[in-house]
Amino acid sequence: MRQDGRVQIRSILLVASGVVVLVLAVFGLVAFVGRDSGASLPAADLERIRAQGVAADLIYVVDVPGYTLAGQSLGVVNEEGFGAFYSSPEGRTVELRVDRGAFGDDMCVERPVHNAVDAPVTCEHDEVGWYRKAGARHEYIVVRGDHFILLNGMLNEVTRETLKDAVAGARHVAGDGTGTPEPPRTPVERGDLPTVGDGAPNNEVGPGG
Repeated sequence: MRQDGRVQIRSILLVASGVVVLVLAVFGLVAFVGRDSGASLPAADLERIRAQGVAADLIYVVDVPGYTLAGQSLGVVNEEGFGAFYSSPEGRTVELRVDRGAFGDDMCVERPVHNAVDAPVTCEHDEVGWYRKAGARHEYIVVRGDHFILLNGMLNEVTRETLKDAVAGARHVAGDGTGTPEPPRTPVERGDLPTVGDGAPNNEVGPGG
């Protein structure tokens, strides 16, 4: 009986260990999925902006409470950057811009605040990035590798904390939907075009015809 008791206890320990392993495996899978899963955008929008020249690694989304992404606003910024607007039911807007380049303390006051070009800039650097204010607008900028993320809005429409939290949590759009721009079509070669002159077709009539 004592031996049976040891067998029963051992079985219970094995089952308990299996449960622990299973739980750890499940948590590990959840952590893995959470780490590798990227934000998403509709495939049609991704194809459209990639065809415009937006670089795949510059496409981000943010969460702005009370605002939703305006899909029609997605587009290219400069040569390969990404831009989008978030709007509220009341008509307020927040603009997201992601572009290649550096940003630092030396540029913070010198660079105009987006959409407030002629107004003097005040700048603060904190644990998230740079908070900048000029005229009626303010923005937060964070640097990710070789590019920066900028979130801009009106002072009377969105709070500093909202901008800060949103840009700090910016998520890169990754996955199968990023696609690639359609390659330029090569012209169809014609055999009746002469190699010299103005390139007009050769319409000479052959013998007998």
